Amino acid sequence: MSNSRSLWSSMAVAAALTLSACSPSTTDSNDTAAVDTTDRTIRIATEGAYPPFNYTNADGSLGGFDVDVANALCDQMQAQCEIVAQDWDGIIPGLLAQKYDAVVAGMSITPERQEKVDFTEPYFSNTMVWLTANDSGFNPATVRDLTLGGQRSTTPGAYLQENYEGKDGNTVQLYDNYDNAYLDLKSGRSDAVLAEKVSAKSWLADNPEGFGIVGDEIDNNDNIAIAVRKDDPLRDELSKALSEIRSNGELARLEQMNFGQ
Repeated sequence: MSNSRSLWSSMAVAAALTLSACSPSTTDSNDTAAVDTTDRTIRIATEGAYPPFNYTNADGSLGGFDVDVANALCDQMQAQCEIVAQDWDGIIPGLLAQKYDAVVAGMSITPERQEKVDFTEPYFSNTMVWLTANDSGFNPATVRDLTLGGQRSTTPGAYLQENYEGKDGNTVQLYDNYDNAYLDLKSGRSDAVLAEKVSAKSWLADNPEGFGIVGDEIDNNDNIAIAVRKDDPLRDELSKALSEIRSNGELARLEQMNFGQ
């Protein structure tokens, strides 16, 4: 589904460039132009477990919309891109600990996150949908005495907790990732999952029988952007590159390729 690239390919390129820079020059010792000092590597984290935004292929490489966007931005900035996987719960702590320079992982802008990190301009806007078994009788207008699934530390997860946890006999079950939430839905351990529309549609593409989206889309002003450390000038560089790939049509092409929209 994606033009996924090897996780380590950019590392190999960076290593080769480093070795080249350290090798003795065959030019005159007074020639200071032998080393290109403009080259740099941007280290980017994604989750690798949130298709179609990001996922891990069978060979261990990372793919998905986020990975494609990250590579497009690095190309636009004429930088090397090193993309690594990080569990969702540790993705902001890892950024703050300087394990990587930026997070491109389908991350929504929230006030709580803005207290810890800076965000670029958004590169995607989400809506939420209810996903349930076709024969469940689930009605979003009357949610009572049900078990509702979602992913923790996400906007749908927060929406579930705020609006349904402990109310009208409902139980909210949040998971480390959507794969586990969908697994419990499929096995009947939950009645419905609230998820981002693109995530739900991606799962339905692989599970077309017996499940579907119910009710209207929920627009909760969910804007996805890239996270960087506070006051890092990389934010403005990435926002500029985002504006450029939006203007030249590359961002729309990547959306069509990954989401069919």
